[in-house]
Amino acid sequence: MRFLILLTLLISNLSANEIIHLKNIVIHKEPKTYNNIIFLDKTDQKTTLNDFNKNLIILNFWATWCEPCKEELPSLDRLQINPKLNNLKVLPINIAQEKQEVVDNFFKNLNVKNLTSYFDPNTSLAKEFSLRGVPTSVLFNKEGKEFARIIGSINFDDEKFINWLSNYN
Repeated sequence: MRFLILLTLLISNLSANEIIHLKNIVIHKEPKTYNNIIFLDKTDQKTTLNDFNKNLIILNFWATWCEPCKEELPSLDRLQINPKLNNLKVLPINIAQEKQEVVDNFFKNLNVKNLTSYFDPNTSLAKEFSLRGVPTSVLFNKEGKEFARIIGSINFDDEKFINWLSNYN
């Protein structure tokens, strides 16, 4: 019986320990709940997190003037189509009040093909999430609760990160 308990504890800690090498990820002990997360799509239509119900979601806050965002977006683009994460929806949210044309050109120059841009024109979401800077990625489980946050940029091609994230898929 003790062996079974010990084995269970080791397995449950394994997924959290796998990701420990990324210094800028915060994993919440208790997932956080938010009400009415609203942002805009390309046509200025309101979109909510609930529109992506039952998906693993990454809200990635970014801006075109942000150098770390430029480095991170191509790997985030590849993460969107990673076969290990078939239930993942990546939602890049521009917080810089930039025009759609500027964002489209930015994505084109970075060869970002698998992501659709969204907008937080009055930075209300950035304020609600108490962002300290960009890029910041907020990770939501299938129940729509924030379970982790990445403060700053990471390489989303990192296999340990992908394997860890697939536990939530």
